[in-house]
Amino acid sequence: MKAKPFLFGLAAGIVGGTFAVLFSTPQSGQQLRANLQANAESTKDKISDVKQQVDIVKQSVNSLTNEVKNNIPKIVNDLKQTITTFTEEIEPSKNNLQQEIDALQNSISEIEKNVAQFTEKKKKSQEKVSD
Repeated sequence: MKAKPFLFGLAAGIVGGTFAVLFSTPQSGQQLRANLQANAESTKDKISDVKQQVDIVKQSVNSLTNEVKNNIPKIVNDLKQTITTFTEEIEPSKNNLQQEIDALQNSISEIEKNVAQFTEKKKKSQEKVSD
């Protein structure tokens, strides 16, 4: 919702409502002038309050924007530094784990060869016995 159309509509509604009420009630000229003056002052006060509130909101938004502009780059830099530090710290562990995985794969390959050789020897010995 944009502020200008809203405020324009609010002001138009207040003015229109004021005129409708004032002109629809029977009053003497002096009473009507007194009511018009009181309503004009009331309307001015309300518009002044709305302007003050709009200024406060603008100041709050500007303050928040400045704070975000100042803090976001710092947070991003801290995050980058943390990631870099973490990566550097885990590099030795990563290398050790890779070496252990390679050693386990070699052991598995050797065990498979030994099992294959054992199975082959067993088949040959069974064939000799059955002959």
